[in-house]
This record gives sequence, C-alpha cells and structure tokens, in this order.
Amino acid sequence: METNLNVDKIQEVLMAYVPKLVGGILLLIIGFWIIARVVKVLDKVMDQRGMDVSLRKFLTSVFSAFLKIMLILAALGMFGIETTSFIAIFGALMVGVGMALNGTIGHFAAGVMLMIFKPFKVGDLVVIGGGQTGTVEAINAFNTTLETLDNKRIIIANSNVTGNDITNISGQGIVGVELSYVIGLNESIDKAREVILNVGKNSPYILDEPAQGVVVAEIKDHGVQLNSRPFCKSEDYWDALFYMQEHVKKGLDAAGIKIPHPQMDVNMVSQN
Repeated sequence: METNLNVDKIQEVLMAYVPKLVGGILLLIIGFWIIARVVKVLDKVMDQRGMDVSLRKFLTSVFSAFLKIMLILAALGMFGIETTSFIAIFGALMVGVGMALNGTIGHFAAGVMLMIFKPFKVGDLVVIGGGQTGTVEAINAFNTTLETLDNKRIIIANSNVTGNDITNISGQGIVGVELSYVIGLNESIDKAREVILNVGKNSPYILDEPAQGVVVAEIKDHGVQLNSRPFCKSEDYWDALFYMQEHVKKGLDAAGIKIPHPQMDVNMVSQN
C-alpha cells in the first residue's frame, strides 16, 4: 500500500514538473535561435542605414546579451521559479558581483568611450600601447579584437586599449612608410639616392604625392644611413614596406653599392 502511494507521488511530481521542464528547455532552444536571427536582422538594418561598423558590432553584442538575460529569466519562470523574488536577489547579487568585477565594468565603460571618441574603427590598422599591431576586427562590449598580419587573433580588454597609447596607421587614409638603409662610407650617396627613388617611382603601391625624398640621417663608423619616407594608401602599408625593402636591396646590388656590416678590429699583443 505504501509503495503504491510513493509511486503515485512520483507520478504526480513528474506530471507537474516535466511539462514545465520540457517547456523551459524548448523555450531556451527556440529563444536562442530567435535571438540570433533578430540580432542578425538588426545588424543588417543598421548596415543598410550606413551605421559605422564598429558601433554596429558594439550595439548588437550588448543587445544580444540583454535579450539572452531576459530569455533565461523567462525560462526560470517556466521552471516554476518565482522570478520576482529572483530578480530582487539577482539585483542584490549583482551589486556584490559588480564590486568584484569592477575591472569588467571598467572594460564596458572603456568600450563605450571607444564608441564615442572613435580613435579607430573596424578595418583600421593600429598599434596598441603594449606593442600589439593588427587590423581591428571587432570592438565588443568588453574587448577589442585585432587580426595580425600572420592571421593571429589578439583579444585585448577595452580598458587596456584606452589605457595605452593608440597609433592608428590607417586613420588618415594615407601613411608614410619609414625606411632606413646603410651604405658604405666610400659609396656614392647620390647614386644610392637615385636607386631608392627609382624603386619608389616604379612601385605599384607608392604615391606620387606627397613626393618621396631621401636624406642622409647619420654618418656611422661603418657607413652612411639614408632615410626615406614614401607614402602609400593605408591598406597598402605592408605591401609597400615589403616591396621597398626587397627591391631597394636588389637595386643597390645591381648598382654595385655595398651595404657594410659592423666590424670589430682585434689587436693581438704577444707577451715574451
């Protein structure tokens, strides 16, 4: 008799909670799918209206996080959890968590500052203070993602971005390529200058304006340092740099201009 009562109670509990459990799980599955679709549509609408890519990605990430929190609260309600009291507890908990996650909140605030002041945008080539160089892939609520030249992904907390110096290589549309070459002390400066200028003139990446120049930057113990700063479009920076480095070396070799190597004289003193 007691066994039958226990079975009846188990069946009663299952009948009461299994539908809620299944409903809550279905709500989460369908809800997350709908949120992904809504966020995608929102991103497309903002794109069609010409909104800045950086701001668009930032807003969609915040909006997605907000919808997911609301969905989880709704699912908890279906599970039978009293969401009103839960929200109150959750709010009090967030105060404590907020104090513990002060840095995280700072990252979010820094992300907002990046959106307001726009030191860079998605697609810009930047150098962040810590020496990280790459193309901005995304500016999210808490971090900024860079893609490096060798296809690595660097994720930097937003507060670390705003707390360091930022060099936006792409910011002006065109950028100077800093170049430095050393020729032997006995080599012709004018001849080397002609080689460097001709390489820049024949490069598919170097612009005619501003005009490229070549100057004597320093006379070293082992050679003469020549500096040049040709300009190119921001997106061609790496191609221009590598092109100039390779073809200037080939041009100097073809012209018979030697590139010296640091040398050290060692005097041997014999003792009798």
